[in-house]
Amino acid sequence: MNYGLAGKSAIVTGASRGLGAAIAEALAREGMRLFLVARDKTKLDQVAAELSGRYKVEVTVHAADLSSTEALEKAAQAALATLDTIDALVNCAGAAKRGDFFQLSEDDWASGFALKFFGTVRLSKAIWPALRKSHGSIINIAGLGARMPAADFTIGGSINSALLNFTKALSEIGVRDGVRVNAINPGYFMTDRITQSLRSESERTGKPADEAAQALLTRLGVTRFGKPEEVGNLVAFMVSEQASYLNGAAIELDSGVRRDI
Repeated sequence: MNYGLAGKSAIVTGASRGLGAAIAEALAREGMRLFLVARDKTKLDQVAAELSGRYKVEVTVHAADLSSTEALEKAAQAALATLDTIDALVNCAGAAKRGDFFQLSEDDWASGFALKFFGTVRLSKAIWPALRKSHGSIINIAGLGARMPAADFTIGGSINSALLNFTKALSEIGVRDGVRVNAINPGYFMTDRITQSLRSESERTGKPADEAAQALLTRLGVTRFGKPEEVGNLVAFMVSEQASYLNGAAIELDSGVRRDI
């Protein structure tokens, strides 16, 4: 696709693997300059080398733990110093611990919110003036747990619900400032995280991994897992002028797992 993004710039967090890396690739394919943030410098460098080599775009990396206010501020300053304009911010960093509610600690809750929720809030605030200048957009990667509570996902579901509320509220400010703010709730995508989950289920039940995968698909009522690049493709559309009327939306990309109206 050609969404008219060539030469524009984007920040992508959580970009060292999984959905974040797929989003970075989709934007690189469109010709965008990238500023990638994640904790793992080695993996970031690998992603950057692959994308710059394949798509001939400028890719800068910055290793940072965005749960740290100080580290986040340094990352924001580095992005602002590196990119002359910032047209898109994609907040994709963050993972929350699953488990028995009564076994989850205060630290589990605090660390989950510190990275995914407060990291998104703080970075959005820091980059907002640049986005206002460029009439850019923010995409927050939340998750189905925002609207599908689960007993073993109390932390992640709560964070994702908070992110949707934040997205909607910030989109109102965006109308005034010319910044579009939207969210995506990804379903079950074939990333390292779900691969590990299926492996653990296989070990627990003694069934082959492919049987564990099929059992999950049957339970979800879908025929396949998502491909990470499908999230990337949606992000590329959402940050482009093709989606200039899209603001305050939370889009389910889940093959119909969530069935309420």
